[in-house]
Amino acid sequence: MIKFFKKIRQRHLLATIFLASNYLGFSQQTETYDYLKSQREMIQRGIQAVLTCNGLFTSNRTLKQVYDKELKYIDNPIGNAKSGDYKIDWDRKSVTIGSVENPPLMRAVFREGIGSIILAPNQTFDVIDSLPIQSLPIIKGNPAITPWPEGDFIPEQKLPDYINTNLIAQASKWSFQRESPEQVTISLLIVHKGQIIHERYAEGIDMYTKTRTWSVAKSIAVTLIGMMVDQGKMELDAPLGVEWLPKKESSENDPRADITLRNVLNMSSGLYPADNQNLRDATGSGLSYWAGVSSEKAARNRGLIRKPGTYWDYENYDILLGVLAMKKALGNNRTYIEFPRKALFDKISMRNTFASTDRFGDFILSSQVYTTARDLARFGMLYEQNGVWNNTRLLSENWIDFIRTPAPLNGQSNLLYGGQWWLVEDKRNDIPKDAYAAIGNRGQFLIVVPSYDLVIVRRGLDYGKQGFNEWNLTREVLKAFPVDYKTSDE
Repeated sequence: MIKFFKKIRQRHLLATIFLASNYLGFSQQTETYDYLKSQREMIQRGIQAVLTCNGLFTSNRTLKQVYDKELKYIDNPIGNAKSGDYKIDWDRKSVTIGSVENPPLMRAVFREGIGSIILAPNQTFDVIDSLPIQSLPIIKGNPAITPWPEGDFIPEQKLPDYINTNLIAQASKWSFQRESPEQVTISLLIVHKGQIIHERYAEGIDMYTKTRTWSVAKSIAVTLIGMMVDQGKMELDAPLGVEWLPKKESSENDPRADITLRNVLNMSSGLYPADNQNLRDATGSGLSYWAGVSSEKAARNRGLIRKPGTYWDYENYDILLGVLAMKKALGNNRTYIEFPRKALFDKISMRNTFASTDRFGDFILSSQVYTTARDLARFGMLYEQNGVWNNTRLLSENWIDFIRTPAPLNGQSNLLYGGQWWLVEDKRNDIPKDAYAAIGNRGQFLIVVPSYDLVIVRRGLDYGKQGFNEWNLTREVLKAFPVDYKTSDE
């Protein structure tokens, strides 16, 4: 009988071990299948369509240049400059990536004054005539004979004696001759007291070549919004007043109604992150950038996960909520589509700048602006001159103070952030603390150093790990100035 019970206990123990091992097996399961693979492939084709279309028809580059430089951003782009599974319609200024045998087809088409617009997957060009266009006349005058900065004519000039031209040349060499082949500088422009003291372009690039700003566009967006706030048409600490999605019968109790303009401009909306955890090109803003999703609807369709203003979280859709509030304040589509040109670009002679929209006519001012190094320098000069251009104030000092004030709780990051502009890290002792920068993917940098009367523009076509550092560039340029520049009599 004792032996019988011992056998029972042994069998029970073995069964327990078996069940436990199976339980542990289940608990150790990991998610390894990429359920979004087909969507990522669609996005990749969309990226290629937009970058190729803009490269050819906005930047006026050759197809070989597009493949050699612009498309370095993509792993394994489809085809090459000679042939591939794509179609370019030079008359219609459009690009199709993919084929009927290899769906979905992703199409992009150039629109005057806007740049290239991505269509929805498999959407045909039958819709071209309904797509947004911006047809304001060009600024009067001939920029070739109009002196800088209103025009592009640079008369012979002598640099101030206190600037070490050899060290400026060294800074230029540092910018262009990088240790990594993934860091590709295409232009460097240095402006001191409104005077261009250095200008250099890579082969195949000149002062008229428009390239994508990426997130430098956010600093342009916050400038336009600031102008509206200065005019009393928007309020920094008032709720955005957008209609949140999805629509519900109890929408009056929606906690997102408390999100203010300040919250979204500080990247502290508290909304569910759409672009983090490698989701941008799967479920986030990449769908608006590269796949034809409505940018404003996607921005409105996020739930609240934190109290607004308590947590810094860099999200493309946050600034697009601010742009949507600006659109609402402007009142109608025509005023909205013309606003960047009339309020900013034309005022400071940014003749070669396109603010792009999605196919629904909403500006994607989180990333999609195409401009030149000189136009970005003009934009930087507006800030370096404390919001004044040609003795006319375009932007208030209060607004400039706002964009340079650290966002709440941004100590979560090693980088300091203000209002859609980046600030100098506390650990940097080699850069004046009054410096601030507009920064975009692939090495787009617009750096303003007020205490040195300085604007620095670096445009890049970086790819891979990238890693070009804006404050290291600033350090190299500042070496050409006296250490006591701020207190010198000059």
